[in-house]
Amino acid sequence: MTSLSANAGEVLSPVRTFWLFFRQNRGALFGLSLIVFFLIIAVFAPWLAPYEPSHVHTDAYRIPPLWSEGGSRTFVLGTDDLGRDLLSRLLYGARVSIGLSLLVVMLSLLVGTSLGLIAGYRGGMIDTAIMRLVDILMSLPSILLAIVVVAILGPGLLNAVIAVSVVKIPSFVRIVRAQVMAEKKKDYVVASKSFGASGFRLAVINIFPNCLAPLIVQATLAFSDGILDIAALGFLGLGAQPPTPEWGTMLADARAFLESQPWMVTLPGLCILAVVLGFNLLGDGLRDAFDPRLRM
Repeated sequence: MTSLSANAGEVLSPVRTFWLFFRQNRGALFGLSLIVFFLIIAVFAPWLAPYEPSHVHTDAYRIPPLWSEGGSRTFVLGTDDLGRDLLSRLLYGARVSIGLSLLVVMLSLLVGTSLGLIAGYRGGMIDTAIMRLVDILMSLPSILLAIVVVAILGPGLLNAVIAVSVVKIPSFVRIVRAQVMAEKKKDYVVASKSFGASGFRLAVINIFPNCLAPLIVQATLAFSDGILDIAALGFLGLGAQPPTPEWGTMLADARAFLESQPWMVTLPGLCILAVVLGFNLLGDGLRDAFDPRLRM
């Protein structure tokens, strides 16, 4: 039985109860620390980066990191094949990759939540039509669907965000629809309906707040998937275009030097790994803290 540091007669607020359970998960706290670290890097990249990310140092091609033989204190993490400082590009890359993933989550969350609310509350033919569309989207491999959307719209940052958002919408629709269908049969919704509440008020004001817990968890996990998909599209040349300092694009630029200059591939790969790991650990911790059945 999980113990809470509270007096027996004390009534805990939902926020405090959540935090008491969440902080006991060391993996979740570690994931949160990773995310906060990269968020700070992304926000303060212009002040932390020693150089402009696209500035070319003509006399410093493929310099190894400081700890390697031939390293230089001027370029702590080395330079790429064009003489650009890798540390500066990684710092600005955090801003691009995390920012694009945030846009993906916001767009897919908005569309998916709206469709899920409509499908779950209205039911009937509307529900059937929405869910069959969701089934079609989920039957296709996510990265393949994203590639198809980008191929139609054309390569670029905005189109990559739209493509990955389309891939993430079905998971939000299913979660919200299931929650709405369970909630709309409860007494508080029936009581509100008997007092003449409109369908919009019932769905948005009464039912939707009770769907937030699983949505927060899904949004956290979608964040990590978004970073991976954005990086994959950048690696394939369908997302961010050079010289934009995006981690997936940096991997694509460095793949020809995998054996001769491995740090050029390793460093952006480790950044992607750390951020994705952080969001996955945080998502697991949020799921455990929100679910009363997992607190025993």
